[in-house]
Amino acid sequence: MTKTILFQLDVDPHPSSFDAVVAVDAGVDHLFQYGSVQAEAVEALVHGAMFTRGGDDLKNSAVFIGGNDVVQAEALFRETQKAFFGPVRVSVMLDASGCNTTAAAAVASASKHVELDGCTAVVLGGTGPVGRRVAQMLARQNANVLLTSRSLNRAETACKEIGQNVSSGNLEAVAPEDEAALKALLERADIIIASGAAGVELASKEILQDLSKLRVAIDLNAVPPAGLGGVEAFDKAKPMREGSEDGPVSYGPIGVGGLKMRTHKAAIAKLFTSNSLVLDADEIYDLTIEQMNR
Repeated sequence: MTKTILFQLDVDPHPSSFDAVVAVDAGVDHLFQYGSVQAEAVEALVHGAMFTRGGDDLKNSAVFIGGNDVVQAEALFRETQKAFFGPVRVSVMLDASGCNTTAAAAVASASKHVELDGCTAVVLGGTGPVGRRVAQMLARQNANVLLTSRSLNRAETACKEIGQNVSSGNLEAVAPEDEAALKALLERADIIIASGAAGVELASKEILQDLSKLRVAIDLNAVPPAGLGGVEAFDKAKPMREGSEDGPVSYGPIGVGGLKMRTHKAAIAKLFTSNSLVLDADEIYDLTIEQMNR
């Protein structure tokens, strides 16, 4: 039986040990890791994966793109697909710094408490790689997405670029100038997802406690202090108000982490079911919903 091989192309000098462990736990037979990969090196690496096998055996080779610089990883992702020749290709997945699996787990978790179609979701720190994917996934489900940044120009640029990938929902760029403006913005939210820089509080506990419309708050920041005040790392559908089971619930980064890990492993395993899969934000979100509903 032909062994499965995963080619891990990483933009960092040392390929991610986290991604390597997940690959092994997902059942990959052999893992070939390459660090500091530049766009011009991708074609030769991918051709090596493609031309050594043929026919049905092609599905037993796949490419995983990772690294902490998501912009560079996206360039490798594009170059990988450009290296294919029609049906002579292998499956490929992008999850640099967990951007897709983390965002998908957050949005899927929110969907357990709020009907995404037509809801209003605020993505705090939305111009980063995870925030952009959170916004894209929400918009794809026809949500009204308010994407925030300290810079209105950056928020507008992010909305424009995300809008090129989705035709549903509504994307609005916002840059609250003070706490009063932030509170007014958050009062519109059914869902709040914080995906800003590590160690920065984006909304205080006091503001969150006063929001009457809020149904779910998700903080993806694993480094203290929390991105959302009062939300703890292990929170998983935890009531935010004492004695109120009908009020809003919170999720911390570890609270969504279980679903993220199941999705990551399932995505790696799925790569070897075909030689033509391309797993990016939308595909990984659909897979996350499948995992959540099992």
